[in-house]
Amino acid sequence: MTKTESHKQRVNLGKQHPANYAALLALSSAVEETATAAGLDPLLVELLKIRTSQINGCAFCLRMHTHDALKKGENPDRIAVLPAWQETGYFSEADRAALRLTEAIARVSEGHVSDADYNAAAAVLSADQVSAVAWLTTLMSAFNRVAITSRYHVGRS
Repeated sequence: MTKTESHKQRVNLGKQHPANYAALLALSSAVEETATAAGLDPLLVELLKIRTSQINGCAFCLRMHTHDALKKGENPDRIAVLPAWQETGYFSEADRAALRLTEAIARVSEGHVSDADYNAAAAVLSADQVSAVAWLTTLMSAFNRVAITSRYHVGRS
């Protein structure tokens, strides 16, 4: 079976059950509002979406949120080094706390969210910001799973 044939056999989850996808989009709007109200930098929000998508291996969401981050004025260097954020000086203490928590949540199957990861975030971020980061990561993981399962097309035909 060719790659193209396997794509034809996949159900597009959003089209198959549009009410469910609409509910996910509505949740996305609520989560974005929560992040804004919590005072998370819009560039950090995009970086958290990108990092979650990197961990989950979702090319479709990586492309989309990288474009969104660049349109919002994100530094391409920060995007380029995102998988190695701990080794760079590009990220603030709040960025680092949010990225650490995002990684722990996205990798929950590898050992849950440790007290060390949670407490490190809670030491720097407000309760509203911790919650917003958790919701962003949870929502992005859901979108990643929809795109990956449906094999949303990325790149050349």
